[in-house]
Amino acid sequence: FYPKRLTNENNRTMQKQPAMVLPGAVQMRIKSSQSSTGERLSQTKSMVLPEPDTLQKPVSMSFLNSGRLNIFVFVYCLQTILKGEYLNKAKIAEGGKKLRKNWTSTWVVLCSNQLFFYKESKQEAVANLKPGGKPDGVDLYGAVIEWTTEKSSRKNVIQITTSNGHEFLLQADHFPTISKWHDAIKKAVDSLSSGAGGQSCGRVAPHRSNSIELLSRPTCEPTKPKPKETKSEHRRSIMFKLNYSASDSADKNGVKNRLKKFISRRPSMKTLQEKGLIKDRVFGCHMLTLCERERTTVPKFVKLCVEEVEKRGLEADGLYRVSGNLAIIQKLRFLVDQEEALDLGDSQWEDIHVITGALKMFFRELPEPLFPFRFFDLFVEAIKIKEPTQKVQALKKLIHQLPKSNHNTMKLLFHHLRRVLVKSKKNLMSTQGISIVFGPTLMWPEFESGNMEVNMVYQNQMVESILIECVEIFGPEGM
Repeated sequence: FYPKRLTNENNRTMQKQPAMVLPGAVQMRIKSSQSSTGERLSQTKSMVLPEPDTLQKPVSMSFLNSGRLNIFVFVYCLQTILKGEYLNKAKIAEGGKKLRKNWTSTWVVLCSNQLFFYKESKQEAVANLKPGGKPDGVDLYGAVIEWTTEKSSRKNVIQITTSNGHEFLLQADHFPTISKWHDAIKKAVDSLSSGAGGQSCGRVAPHRSNSIELLSRPTCEPTKPKPKETKSEHRRSIMFKLNYSASDSADKNGVKNRLKKFISRRPSMKTLQEKGLIKDRVFGCHMLTLCERERTTVPKFVKLCVEEVEKRGLEADGLYRVSGNLAIIQKLRFLVDQEEALDLGDSQWEDIHVITGALKMFFRELPEPLFPFRFFDLFVEAIKIKEPTQKVQALKKLIHQLPKSNHNTMKLLFHHLRRVLVKSKKNLMSTQGISIVFGPTLMWPEFESGNMEVNMVYQNQMVESILIECVEIFGPEGM
């Protein structure tokens, strides 16, 4: 309750007489004048509603201030439905205007017609609340509560939309907790909307009295807006939402139209490349195209990687089998695609597995593998030959039919892998280990029509056979 002004004369009299408390009724304070019988009897009254199951204590005189004779009595009756509990709260709209979502931990209290948000627990909030300060409140009359998964990536989120366009999100880590609050708030909203909240106390309009008329105890009925005002408010809310969604849809259509115009007018990739605005990549570029651009028969990046590995990494444990740091590998790839000056001896490429990982990625991302698609079935038929000499001759014949860039790159790579095998006691890499790594990296069918496991066996056998007969097939190194 909010005590209001009394006269100085009434204050002095009431300090002498203790307040009288009537259980279950309003308090009355009466002062009779000492003047003659004909004089007017002056009485003042104040109304205090005691809390259920508790005795009402006398009102302290420190709350009463001197003023006019007129008395304003305000009664604000609230029945607590759910006591305070910490929930995560975010306000996402105010009056229909979208706000930036900002989650905060809030002490929430549910009453019959309002939801209160405290910065801390109720006891601490009351103790620290400054005079005149109030917690944030949400009027539940005409509100809508629903579960939502679109407004937040968090789990267990409910959305409360008020009749004046405010939108709140409440979230708890445990589903039973937020489900309890959802059901309680929905029940309170339904009670207010259907008029079943007769026992819930609403706002009582200020009562003004300056006579000796006795004040009867007001019934605890919620003051509802007039039907016409309710309908008009509801209509304004619906119209606002319709206008907002219509403008939002128009904006989306406008963006789509501008994107279509931009896409239709943008220059082709070939035009941008001719103007030098877009440079050709190294990773993902066709082998023949890359070699023609670099005016060589072996990509420069492949040569750099092979030279650096042979310089300082042939004895590294698990060479080509152990994976390097993918983030650093992607950084190296970016620099190569930008055609920036590259020094693989720099300290940032200290891990040799980063260089070997980038080399394997280069071969895996070729649009067409090092063993071209049109040769896949021919190589599979050659590897099926059981007689060793005929098998080697068939492989040699096919390899010499490959494009020059594929042939020379393959020759450089397999001679390099032979030198890796020479250090097998240090790097623990065998012929089978290398073939398992490079089989699917250098050779795969254009269409996966057959059995993948069978194709993988042929891929591994192909690399292993070429690796063993490297000198016979490609000739001595340097020739």
